[in-house]
Amino acid sequence: MAKKIVKFVNREISWLSFNERVLQEAADPSLPLLERLKFLGIFSSNQDEFFSVRVGTVHRMIDAGVKSSEIIGDSPKKTMKLIHKRVLQLRDKFEETFREVEKELKKANIFIIDETELTPEQEDFVREYFISKVRPRLVPIMFRELSKFPYLKNQVIYLAVAMYKYLDPQDFNYALIEVPADVLPRYIPLPSKTGTQYIIMLDDVIRFGLSNIFSIFDYDSISAYTIKLTRDAELDIDDDVMKSFFEKISEGLKQREKGEPVRFVYDREIPEDLLHIILNSLNLKNFENIVSGGKYHNARDFINFPDVGNGSLLYERIKPIRHPELPVNRSILDIIRNKDVMLCYPYHSFDHMIDLLREAAIDPNVKTIKMTLYRVAKNSNVVNALINAVKNGKSVTVVIELQARFDEMANIYWTQKLEEAGATIIDGVPGLKVHAKLCKITRIENDIPVTYACIGTGNFNEATAHVYSDHALLTSNPAITGEIRDLFDFFEHTYKHINYDHLIVAPHYMRNKIYRLINAEIKNAKNGKQAYIYLKMNNLVDRRMIEKLYEASQAGVKIRMIIRGICSLVPGVKGLSENIQVISIVDKYLEHSRVFIFCNGEDERYFISSADWMVRNLDMRVEVAVPIYDKYIQEELKQFMEIQFADNTKARIINKELDNKYVKRRRESTARRAQDDLYKLFSNKASGRSGLE
Repeated sequence: MAKKIVKFVNREISWLSFNERVLQEAADPSLPLLERLKFLGIFSSNQDEFFSVRVGTVHRMIDAGVKSSEIIGDSPKKTMKLIHKRVLQLRDKFEETFREVEKELKKANIFIIDETELTPEQEDFVREYFISKVRPRLVPIMFRELSKFPYLKNQVIYLAVAMYKYLDPQDFNYALIEVPADVLPRYIPLPSKTGTQYIIMLDDVIRFGLSNIFSIFDYDSISAYTIKLTRDAELDIDDDVMKSFFEKISEGLKQREKGEPVRFVYDREIPEDLLHIILNSLNLKNFENIVSGGKYHNARDFINFPDVGNGSLLYERIKPIRHPELPVNRSILDIIRNKDVMLCYPYHSFDHMIDLLREAAIDPNVKTIKMTLYRVAKNSNVVNALINAVKNGKSVTVVIELQARFDEMANIYWTQKLEEAGATIIDGVPGLKVHAKLCKITRIENDIPVTYACIGTGNFNEATAHVYSDHALLTSNPAITGEIRDLFDFFEHTYKHINYDHLIVAPHYMRNKIYRLINAEIKNAKNGKQAYIYLKMNNLVDRRMIEKLYEASQAGVKIRMIIRGICSLVPGVKGLSENIQVISIVDKYLEHSRVFIFCNGEDERYFISSADWMVRNLDMRVEVAVPIYDKYIQEELKQFMEIQFADNTKARIINKELDNKYVKRRRESTARRAQDDLYKLFSNKASGRSGLE
């Protein structure tokens, strides 16, 4: 009997495989030590989000009695079992990696110590820190006698405290303390005179102060154990037509905090009686995602580990490059009036975007600025520039997406700030998320309105632009800017039907237009012509798109892809996908650009896009792919892709085994690390040189 070909990888297991690549970075001894620690934090943060979002979705499917495997690749119950098995494997690998990193920290004279290892001088410091900084933030809840167990916030660390008397086993008590890591640093450097750096965790500062907290009692033993509950993060949006969308999102956020449990983790040293009471009180006794662990949780806080030790323990911070086409003290609008410019973050400075908005804000001939915002920085210079534009008499319209997951509160805040300033706010499109990255500036020139635009692959966010690799096109090409104008017209009047000849816009057009581009490659391959497709994106999940790529592979189209995260396509299968190669790059910067290149009978077509190939992006969001017409930028984009394909240091092979093997470096070949080579490329171009040498 012929072996059944597996055509699709379960999306949840593929996602966990991606997070294993993050863990590989933490385990890589060639990385600077504190960077390895931060990758442990990124891995942990990713796992938390995975449980809040993806596991929450699978739970709801199980509760609803969904049995189909169409949506996620396997039945929900089977998927949950696969997730649980894989999560435990990754937990063990995480703990092993952390032990290795901790050993290396000790070799570098950096010690993470607990409350039992303090010197007298350190005890004095911790006592003072506890009394002045920590104790005012603590509100212990004595829950033994409570009829209802205290509410546990989503993904917040709590210390479950057990208090006993040796001579009277019946005299005991329990308490719950929230670790205030949202307002105090989780890792606190201790004073040292020896050149050796000691760090204590906030949890252990609290443990140090337990006798102080419960001094009114007379217990012989007081000990604390970490617990954490992760809740389903899906927003339930009220369909009350009398409420504004703003109100619905606000209420949905309150409900999220009360979401159903999807994972409970605890210190495996916790007394059985205490654990039993907690699980019973939370109705988790028969819950399958109960995970025992170590003394500490929320390792995501490693992301903010203090920069201690010498500079070699961190990556050298590169200075973003000024784009050679955008010199200082020149009007950016004047430059892009005459030619297109492509920015590539974090290699190019995001300051160019701020400078463009600042120029538009003060230019007397600029009349309107329109922009989409999905996620912005905490102290956003982008929003400040828009507010400044309003103060300068410009008409400013912002399409702000209130449903940007985990940024809903921030976007509500910025909505209020922009409205207070006098900007016009469009809070999305009914039934769709606006994920497109667009900015449109209209300027009066010789009594005629001229439109300038920026279309990007990533958010207008100066914080993430330092660590996310993204592209942004600055253009005044009327063919493109006219359709950007039409798109903003659609945002303001959603009943309008608009056709696009240049932009590829989701949800109404993108899927079919990409099909046509792939079909053209299939036709050329069948006619014996050269045919290839180069793709770069974060996630490839959409089954119909995958089937179309399989069809192209079977026709002889050569397909090369860089997929950072989830890849449900199975490459390299004879008779199905042997013409498809897929790699994933996980390195210093988060690869976030979406780039599509089609051979098109040797008249190549180039696009950058805000959209991954997932059902949600293609069918449930407003997304934009913009064509690149400038030949110089096309050449640069092709070079960008070739450099990524050539990576033999941080590239992993994506295959059906999901074993994340690194691309093999031939013995005679030069080591290639795409992100370093790209910085060199853009740096050389800025200096008037060409290439990597």
